[in-house]
Amino acid sequence: MQQTDHEPRLIVETGLDLRIAEIIEPVLTAMDFRLVRVRMLNQNGMTLQIMAERNDGTMDVEGCEAVSVAISPVLDVEDPIDREYHLEVSSPGIDRPMVRKSDFARWTGHLVKCETSIMIDNRKRFRGKITDVNEEGFTLERDQVAYGEEPRVTIPFSALAEGKLILTDDLIRDALRADKMAKQQAANQNDEDETEDNE
Repeated sequence: MQQTDHEPRLIVETGLDLRIAEIIEPVLTAMDFRLVRVRMLNQNGMTLQIMAERNDGTMDVEGCEAVSVAISPVLDVEDPIDREYHLEVSSPGIDRPMVRKSDFARWTGHLVKCETSIMIDNRKRFRGKITDVNEEGFTLERDQVAYGEEPRVTIPFSALAEGKLILTDDLIRDALRADKMAKQQAANQNDEDETEDNE
């Protein structure tokens, strides 16, 4: 399965969170970022939490700052929130929400917990290692199999209500490796750009 820059999210917000997502997503897309999640939280007064990442899945402090600077005036003009709030922009983190098909493909082999909107094999909550991903869904190898349950379960993307990676040593190692590779690619691209400019 190939990742596309403008791949739609499988899990979208409702209510005010959805309205905010609709306002800021075009801004993020124009900046080559992808929206992961929007949440209004009742902490420190009201906090608007925006999770975003670059199209390559990375995010750093400078990226968070750029997103914050870009979406703040748009939110001020559209004014979807009728009270004062604190804007918080962050990366999805290592134990990230899984919101796109490509998230499941990228993190195949890692533990995830998820919830479905319908019953699958007599349950709605699952935990296990992602073993296979296709256009229709993903297969988990359950890490705790109850009596009478199959060790593997296939979950259609259309039934996914929530998904999140589970923090493990393997996940940390692979996330750090992916981040290092992305930084090297960015540095190589910058070197190529400078070489072209000097010619």
